Amino acid sequence: MIWKCIVMLLLYYCKYCHITIPCTITSCYFCCNMFHVPPFQDSVIKILDTLYHDRDYARFFVLETIARVPYFAFMSVLHMYESFGWWRRADYLKVHFAESWNEMHHLLIMEELGGNAWWFDRFLAQHVAIFYYFMTAFMYALSPRMAYHFSECVETHAFETYDKFIKTQGEELKKLPAPTIAVKYYTEGDLYLFDEFQTARLPNSRRPKIENLYDVFMNIRDDEAEHCKTMKACQTHGSIRSPHSYPEDARDDDSGCIVPEADCEGIVDCIKKSVKDSGAKKK
Repeated sequence: MIWKCIVMLLLYYCKYCHITIPCTITSCYFCCNMFHVPPFQDSVIKILDTLYHDRDYARFFVLETIARVPYFAFMSVLHMYESFGWWRRADYLKVHFAESWNEMHHLLIMEELGGNAWWFDRFLAQHVAIFYYFMTAFMYALSPRMAYHFSECVETHAFETYDKFIKTQGEELKKLPAPTIAVKYYTEGDLYLFDEFQTARLPNSRRPKIENLYDVFMNIRDDEAEHCKTMKACQTHGSIRSPHSYPEDARDDDSGCIVPEADCEGIVDCIKKSVKDSGAKKK
């Protein structure tokens, strides 16, 4: 099972990077049907659709438990690189921590709504999250661009899931009170981290109003849209900076986002650059 997942990840990477591989490496099925959606994500979606078609809060609890994991994995690999003295990504660490902080509060909201009441739901979410962590860390070390694309797909699915729920249950949600943790997170205290993960926005440009449960889910859905934007931007190497690091009059100036070409994005990128440098020296 593990080897199959690794092969699927490598094949997905080859498709994403437009690399042609011979059919002798694996079956013709894999070669001729490269993935439009990452296989692990697709499998999890199908399982959740089957198990939780009539238990929305439990489904959201499982989704939010899993949703935090990529950001933990990204930060772990970035800390490893920094510990080894290879390169630093201070802005990436800040943004990814803020993303995990946002997803944690989504999880706390679902727990307050009773989404974690069943032992089975907690067991499933936690064990899928463990596997997902190691898979994402491996993917990120191999190629950050691939990992960010994977996460963009996951966040897109989360947005669509919440959007569908709001459209079908909106009137009922408007009659229900907002969870206390949601009111505190979105409207009270220091909102620095709330602004930090929204890299496509200026700080202080989004200040939600929470009057009922409908408003809560609207804001969770909008959060997922902001995650999508950030994950898409991360796929361009060196393009992410903390929203608070921009001068207010220089938001459109990209000069500070340029990262020296001497560093690498991941293992695959480092190998490619090493091969190119060796070839250039021989010439």
